[in-house]
Amino acid sequence: MTVTLNAEAITRLTERVEGAQTRGHAIPRLTEEYPAMTIDDGYAVQSALRARYLAKGHKLIGWKAGLTSKAKMIQMGVDVPSIGFLTDRMARPEGTEVSVKGLIHPRVECEVAFVTAKNLSGPGCTAADVLAATDFVLPAIEIIDSRFSGFKFDLESVVADNGSAALFVGGGRPRRVADLDLPTIGVVMEKNGEMLAFAAAAAVLGHPAEAVAMLVNILHDLGESLPAGSFVLSGGITEAIPVKPGDNVIARYQGLGSVSVRFVD
Repeated sequence: MTVTLNAEAITRLTERVEGAQTRGHAIPRLTEEYPAMTIDDGYAVQSALRARYLAKGHKLIGWKAGLTSKAKMIQMGVDVPSIGFLTDRMARPEGTEVSVKGLIHPRVECEVAFVTAKNLSGPGCTAADVLAATDFVLPAIEIIDSRFSGFKFDLESVVADNGSAALFVGGGRPRRVADLDLPTIGVVMEKNGEMLAFAAAAAVLGHPAEAVAMLVNILHDLGESLPAGSFVLSGGITEAIPVKPGDNVIARYQGLGSVSVRFVD
């Protein structure tokens, strides 16, 4: 990593992002103040943010890959995937009511989640390595929430904002990867009974395991690895769908069942 921001700037931006996340208010893109900010600078802020949350008692349970489908890259105007961390306080049970209180721009994505049985590390981690290390996969809905005004951001800022991570819901039925042809799994996203998006899991870098391998290799660049027992969101298969109180969302996965969530005030 080549970090260009000094320690004072990283602390300042970490405090700004943490404040936006915990108090639910929008902030300008970080690059507006630091136009020369790099992606490595974004990860430095993200790492400092993670340290703050862990110091407050949050537990790291896994990671998420972001901006891994062409639909999401086009929607967000970026061309490189990213990663973010997941904590225990982001998890919500399947079929639950999720309050949007404190969220700024809540949106939902349907994703394939991986749970690992073995450690994974880079460099050179491959999709085959990921599949060999996977305990099971299951369907998930990620609730993302960019903290930047107007839901407009660049890659450097979104990395610092932990990839817009907010909440997630796992459901359906766990399946062994050997029993599935993951890239061909069809997914339909419904909101209030209306089908709004559909795609195959191959939309995620050709194979969801490729996204997890990419994540592991980025972790290596950050001086880390992916431990056994990690929960990994492999990235949105379709574009993100905005939600508001009263909305019911169901993601239906071929061969994996469905996962649902209802949004309230």
